[in-house]
Amino acid sequence: MIALPERSKRVVIVDDSPAFCDLWSNFMTERYGQLALVETYEHPYDALPKIDASIDLLIVDLEMPGMDGKKFVEYARQRGVPARRIVITSSHPAEELHERFRIGETIAVINKTEAKQQEAFLMILDSVMRRPRPEGV
Repeated sequence: MIALPERSKRVVIVDDSPAFCDLWSNFMTERYGQLALVETYEHPYDALPKIDASIDLLIVDLEMPGMDGKKFVEYARQRGVPARRIVITSSHPAEELHERFRIGETIAVINKTEAKQQEAFLMILDSVMRRPRPEGV
């Protein structure tokens, strides 16, 4: 596990879109400063060895080359990342995302392009950033 300063949050973004990775990484740095330690991976296989219980928020694109986002989430959960720390993003409609992921499998499924979905995502980010880090992580 990666040791983090007491209040910092480890945020891992796995998305094959460099623009999305840059957008959210820059946004989190601007919004949360040193509180958000953001790692981005454009290929899921690059991220796999970095996935462990020290992640405070895992943001995963559903459609990635070489690995379905649902399989990636299953792997992350096996590696100790709780469902309440995982967000799935996609360009598919939210209704379709909710059909693919049951309640409790992730904290949220978010459509990348819908404004109301982005507002919900911001509330999730703010909540995660305020949440104290569990002891020993």
